[in-house]
Amino acid sequence: MDALASMAMFVRVVESGSFSAAADASGVSPTMAGKHIRAIEQRLGARLLHRTTRRQQLTEVGRLYYERCKQVLADVELAEASASELQATPRGRLRLTAPMSFGSRRLTPALTDYLQRYPDVSVDLTLDNRVVDVVGEGYELAIRIGAIDDPQLVARPLLPYRMLLVASPGYLARHGTPQHPRDLSTHVCLGLSNWRRRDQWRLTGADGEICDVPVHGRLSVDHGDALRVAALHDAGIVLQPEVLLADDLEAGRLESVLPGWAPPATPMHLLYAPDRRPTAKLRSMIDFLLERFGARSEQSHAE
Repeated sequence: MDALASMAMFVRVVESGSFSAAADASGVSPTMAGKHIRAIEQRLGARLLHRTTRRQQLTEVGRLYYERCKQVLADVELAEASASELQATPRGRLRLTAPMSFGSRRLTPALTDYLQRYPDVSVDLTLDNRVVDVVGEGYELAIRIGAIDDPQLVARPLLPYRMLLVASPGYLARHGTPQHPRDLSTHVCLGLSNWRRRDQWRLTGADGEICDVPVHGRLSVDHGDALRVAALHDAGIVLQPEVLLADDLEAGRLESVLPGWAPPATPMHLLYAPDRRPTAKLRSMIDFLLERFGARSEQSHAE
């Protein structure tokens, strides 16, 4: 029999003064109430109650066990109340990981809004471009760019990750503006040194046409923000994420090149382990990120 249920029945028997009263309070038969007490006595190897036809009296073991049972049951009640409270009100520390450019340019500003909305939650954000073991490394949420091949995680789609071609007004004034992807072969094109195809860019047009363009440049680095700085200093045309370039484009420090052409957008997902009863902090963060970066957010902005 369930140990906690038996302990609760024992406390009711003691406090009500009889098996029948305890059984009525629990919605079971007096026979079942007696079975709970006998199960405890058999497990302990000691009697808990001296029974007579008129009354029952606690044994020494029974008196000690009664006090311990009340404490255990009170602790269980407190634990469940605390868990329910945690479920109801977002609070506590939440660990989240995301790619560096998206995390620094888009996610971090959004998280300041989240923290204002939920003052009892703290966020521990790790920016890392590697494929993180979400569960193994103790993260509750992860944002990942690229294909998802982990069936153990829930994957919620976010806005696709888009790349843009840009250059500074100064570079374009000196070298001209490409009119077709083929023109890029005569320009200085800067890409990441860790790209598999850094000497050839594949671009897709608005009509679906695909163009593989050989490119060259005298500078290659392993960090996108460094390429952005190089472009600001008139070093050439760069192909980098929209989130990294958006502020400079809006301010006019960079200009879009071949706006009808870009690499295919890369899928981006919010990942987390399945949980039938997620905590309120996790649930609130999932809802917030989907509201801010989910596919529906793009539709709402378009409308």
